[in-house]
Formats: sequence, C-alpha cells, structure tokens
Amino acid sequence: MTGPNPVDRGKPGSKIHALSDRTGLPLAVGISAANTHDSQALRPLVAAIPAVASRRGPRRWRPAKLHADKAYDVPYLRVWPRRRGIIPRIARKGIEAPDKLGRHRWRIEPVIAQLFGYRRLTLRYERKPELFCGFLTLAAALICFKRLTT
Repeated sequence: MTGPNPVDRGKPGSKIHALSDRTGLPLAVGISAANTHDSQALRPLVAAIPAVASRRGPRRWRPAKLHADKAYDVPYLRVWPRRRGIIPRIARKGIEAPDKLGRHRWRIEPVIAQLFGYRRLTLRYERKPELFCGFLTLAAALICFKRLTT
C-alpha cells in the first residue's frame, strides 16, 4: 500500500481516501499507494458504505447520489453507479466549471483535515497497511462519535 509519491521526490507514501455524507460525516475510509489514480479507490469505498436507516421502509444499502470531482471522470465510473441505483454527479474534464459542484464535493475536505489532526496519522509509522487502516478507521469513528454527541 505504498508507492513512489509523485509530489515528494519519489519517496514511498500512501494516500488517504474518504467518503462522506452531505453533512461531512465520514462513511468509509481507505488507503492506497501514492502513485495510484483516485478513480481506483471509488468502487471499494462505495461498496464499504454501511446500511442507512430510513424513516419509512427497509434500510437503504446505497446512497441516492454520488458527487465527485474531475479526478473521477472515467467512463466506467459513470456506468457502474447507475447499475447499482446511484445517480452519479461527476464533473466532466474540460466542460464544467470548477465551482459548479463545489458546494457538494468539498464537504469531505474538512473531514480529511480532522483525520490528519490525529497525531498518529500525520506520518505513517506502521509498516503494515492493516494497522494504518485500523488507525484511520478509529479516527473516523471518533469523528463520528464527537459529531453525534454534540
């Protein structure tokens, strides 16, 4: 789960991916190598979303909409969510202005900033990706707990 970081002179590094709801509550988190494309992390994150309790009827197993930025503008990522009953709202490269979907997409940025607020996640000390992913999941659970208790 490490790869040459294109930003940091090729040093090995990891990338944190997170998926949140419309209020900024983290639903799923994951890690990948620093040199992998963002679009490869979307399918596992959407598949990891837990059941959502609805007011009426059975529990929902998937969100209704998926908002993403231009990094996820890949043809199969427009088809795959539709097959699962999710409406994709992915900004198109070279067509849409960057501020059109900004109010929906950028809710995850404060969550990632809160994840990096935990000292253990600022630098990756663990060699095993399972341990780092465990600390990442624990940090997301703490963010959810703090948000729900206030």
